[in-house]
Amino acid sequence: MASAKNQNSPAAARRAKLDEARRKERARERRSRIITITAAVVVVAGLVAGGGYLMSAADDKDKAEEQARTSPVTGEKSWDDLTQDHVETPVDYPMNPPVGGNHNPVWMNCDADVYTEAIPKENAVHSLEHGAVWVTYNDKAKDADVKALSERVSKTPYSLMSPVADQKDPLMLSAWGKQLAVKSATDARVAQFFTKYVQGAQTPEPGAACSGGVAK
Repeated sequence: MASAKNQNSPAAARRAKLDEARRKERARERRSRIITITAAVVVVAGLVAGGGYLMSAADDKDKAEEQARTSPVTGEKSWDDLTQDHVETPVDYPMNPPVGGNHNPVWMNCDADVYTEAIPKENAVHSLEHGAVWVTYNDKAKDADVKALSERVSKTPYSLMSPVADQKDPLMLSAWGKQLAVKSATDARVAQFFTKYVQGAQTPEPGAACSGGVAK
């Protein structure tokens, strides 16, 4: 009888409630751990998948740039064996704009410089010798194309842009020994020309300065 009374006593009831509360708390803790672990697994899986995507995207970009550098630019003109003497006098170049040859001892600033007026060709050729791409246009070029190319140049070290009124085509891109005429700034060859020839393999003096020269 004493045992039955003890089981039904208030103290026993409190212990039973306490045990039940502890059981429920342990169950909640187990559920919480399961949720936490599951969430962590999902996050890790997402990071792995995201990292894989980013690595894949980076690999694709590297492959595209490598293809642009190694593939010929369709329609470009090339000149070899260009002279590189420094001269103080005007030079009569066989192509317009010039892509190489004798040039002024001081380069034209080409650190993403956009000029709205004509610049001395002898100084610009020196910039090409340093690995710059020179974008030029005449009054037949569309304003939208000039604006788009200006924006590209302004974001690209070792490039410069200026008008050349007497050039044959509205839009032209020049590097040392290389030249390309395009009809639109959206032509895919524009991006390839920049990728291939900004500090490209054709550069006679790679790494030479593109600032500290002539500015207008």
